[in-house]
Amino acid sequence: MTDIMVNDVTNPPLAARFFSYATLAGYEVIAQNDSSYQSMHGLLKNYPQLTKPQEITGYSTELSAVLAMLETAKKMQPSGVLLDSLEVQFLDSCRREGLAEEVITSSLAYAQSVSKAMLAYAKADKYNRISNYPRYTPKEGEGNWYPTPPAYFAPVEPYFNTIRSFTLDTCTQFKPAAPVAFSTNKNSGFYKLMRQNYTQSQDLSKEHLEAALFWDCNPFALQDNGHLQAGLKKISPGAHWLGITGIACQKSKADFAKSMKVHAMVSIALMDGFIACWDEKFRSNRIRPETAIRKYIDPSYRPLLQTPPFPEYLSGHSTISAASAVILSHYFGDAFEYIDTVEERFGLPSRTFSSFQEAAIEAGLSRFYGGIHFMDAIDNGRKQGLEVGEWVLRKVEGAPQVLAVVPKK
Repeated sequence: MTDIMVNDVTNPPLAARFFSYATLAGYEVIAQNDSSYQSMHGLLKNYPQLTKPQEITGYSTELSAVLAMLETAKKMQPSGVLLDSLEVQFLDSCRREGLAEEVITSSLAYAQSVSKAMLAYAKADKYNRISNYPRYTPKEGEGNWYPTPPAYFAPVEPYFNTIRSFTLDTCTQFKPAAPVAFSTNKNSGFYKLMRQNYTQSQDLSKEHLEAALFWDCNPFALQDNGHLQAGLKKISPGAHWLGITGIACQKSKADFAKSMKVHAMVSIALMDGFIACWDEKFRSNRIRPETAIRKYIDPSYRPLLQTPPFPEYLSGHSTISAASAVILSHYFGDAFEYIDTVEERFGLPSRTFSSFQEAAIEAGLSRFYGGIHFMDAIDNGRKQGLEVGEWVLRKVEGAPQVLAVVPKK
């Protein structure tokens, strides 16, 4: 799924949507076959009451769950047809391992039944209505967001707050404090934020440089080669955190059912985190550091990272990283040490973390090191993410709401 998202240049909120419905399809199979796992009916908004198809027998639960994810992703992702060959290869490998043809046939039929119901649930979230909304036009006026170089992309998902969340009462449930007010006064709070970013960029340490590059996760990044702009292969922030989820499941030797649930829970938190964050982005509509610093401090300023195509406040990476860390800490503990190898396939070395929250904090601060966010967007994005993560746990697991506040590095 992630490879196809890189191919399709899938934006971060939409990537979370694809991941969430696919993993929920897989988890639904588990819940229907293991009484120790509860269906999401009655826990997630409008989640249907799905019953196990009695006419299908002789299937493998695990195989059906994997195929339910594949079948859902194939239909939802723009280039999902590319998953057909993966499914064929996967099933051929099952045959080579000795799985009976009847089991494979029954498992696929079961998966398709669950996937059909999940696709109907996904269609009802109103995402498909967004294409009918007026095209978003950047608001004029100082202090407002405006598209940034090199490609000056149009804003991504300005109406993402209109779709159905999984657990939030409203998209404004965890509305953050207002951002520091824009001002060109050199004694103002906003000017101090600009100066903070500018000063940081002039003396970037090796440690901060490596952190910024590791957490870049910008699907829209371009390399400018004179007359040609080429896209760089990068995954979304949500894909990175689901990669971490896989690492944690493998290291802890979590069984298939638990691994399936944890992936689904992280995906739910990603989706609701993006809805909450994007609601604020297009309300405050704040200017990016790149635009502000060039205009008011140094016309030649260039941030280390390319600025993503949407307003600055809040930091989306801060929000969804904190939310993901809350979920993972719940299932694996507050002091789970792991080696993050997710970005190795994109040419970046691994990094070691002593906890998920340590990683989430670094992910948020990386946006400051990279020059694409002001610090209040990072701090308040993290606060919102903690609230969303705890809320998801409370709604699904009944877990008490105790925010995991961890000091900054």
